[in-house]
Amino acid sequence: MIFKKGELFNGPGGLSLGAKNARVIHPETEEEFRIVHEWSNDYDEQACKTYRYNICEDIEDPSVHHGPVEQLPIGDKSILGDIDCFAFGFPCNDYSQVGEKQGLNGTFGPLYSYGVKVLKEYQPKFFVAENVGGLQSANEGKAFIQILTELEECGYVLTPHLYKFELYGVPQARHRIIIVGIRNDIAQEGITFKVPAPLNTMDHVKTSREAILNPPIPEDAFNHDFPKHTQKVQDMLSFIPPGENAWYLGIPEHLRLNVKGARLSSIYKRLDPNRPAYTVTGSGGGGTHMYHWEETRALTNRERARLQTFPDDFFFVGTKEKVRKQIGMAVPPAGAQIVFEAILKTFANIEYESVEPTPKLQLNNLKGKKEVVIKDVLLTN
Repeated sequence: MIFKKGELFNGPGGLSLGAKNARVIHPETEEEFRIVHEWSNDYDEQACKTYRYNICEDIEDPSVHHGPVEQLPIGDKSILGDIDCFAFGFPCNDYSQVGEKQGLNGTFGPLYSYGVKVLKEYQPKFFVAENVGGLQSANEGKAFIQILTELEECGYVLTPHLYKFELYGVPQARHRIIIVGIRNDIAQEGITFKVPAPLNTMDHVKTSREAILNPPIPEDAFNHDFPKHTQKVQDMLSFIPPGENAWYLGIPEHLRLNVKGARLSSIYKRLDPNRPAYTVTGSGGGGTHMYHWEETRALTNRERARLQTFPDDFFFVGTKEKVRKQIGMAVPPAGAQIVFEAILKTFANIEYESVEPTPKLQLNNLKGKKEVVIKDVLLTN
């Protein structure tokens, strides 16, 4: 049973690599359940090249459409073929806890609506949507309710859940909302998605040291250029213990940063080698590049990719900063694979260990607020 997948906002292919690696064999019938790429889109040209090279294995593959999603011919099946499933990690810029938090009022916030358009046009058997944890509080919680409502109205049973990826084998504290939708008619046949149970507890997590050093990264690995720093930065880092940042009191006065106002905890923060890394990000100026716990330097892009669970043979196309952005914006493939495998097991009617979805994210638990949101939308329109 092969599911053909369409995708919006494909980035370098974190979700798709997870989908590509997810395969389930039914123990009795030996039927194989897997997902294959049909088409995708992203506005970032370098990310599209990375996606083509690694997911399609052809850097010229025309099924990966570069350009604004607003210009994508959604519904034209002569260009975007029919699909059985759909994935979209819609832009998080306006929902992130770092930034202006404009939500639906921002430039990127409304782009989820193109995912809704795909669902209406194609009615795939299932979909997977991903965004930052801050989505639930954007626009005083109204954005999340509106998005859930529109997805449900496309004809799907929704299972939103806040996945803490460090509990799913990812060596990074990365918390993301993933919404799985099963089409109503299929759900009525007893195909019910359940949130896959974590692989480990916080007492048994994969650490940043394990991720980066085991096995050692080959010197000639892709995207493994070492950064250069001024002597002052190196000297300052030498006084910062693992897990601490630029505001550590043990830094000599002449090496401290002269910063007024808010002090971000991630500035020149060194990894704690005995814990999962803090969240890998895709942008930010000096001091936001993640720093090695022992060596007085920022991480290489390959080390960041390891924290995101990309394999060493996954080649990112672009300049250092373009590659950094791609890595930081991606969904960890290892975490995505667990979600997609759970979906495939659901369709194969194979039992797997599960947990209850996050209660406060369920639309039926938000009914009072939902009515307020609907009234606001009607008044606005």
